[in-house]
Amino acid sequence: MRVPRLVGLMAVDARETAGAQGLLVNAPDRPDFHLAVVDYVVRQYPQPGAAVPRESMVYVWFDFAEGEGGGGVREPLIPRPPHGGLPRELPEPGGPYAMVDST
Repeated sequence: MRVPRLVGLMAVDARETAGAQGLLVNAPDRPDFHLAVVDYVVRQYPQPGAAVPRESMVYVWFDFAEGEGGGGVREPLIPRPPHGGLPRELPEPGGPYAMVDST
């Protein structure tokens, strides 16, 4: 039997998916795992596709471990970074196409 991919699934879906394959699920970082519904799985062990016997335990985590990062900061950067290429120099005021007032 192969371990299904549980990463990215909500807790309730991860339990159902593993259960349909005859596997058990445990969440070491969540003692109330049986009550969790909308939390998303971010890691699992064994990895998806690993061969395991029926009724094996699959461990899932809902938080990243120390140093693994996460989604990062999603705030807009101000000032915004340039859109690629070298910065272009603006033309000097009164360049070759400047309007001349003849009055």
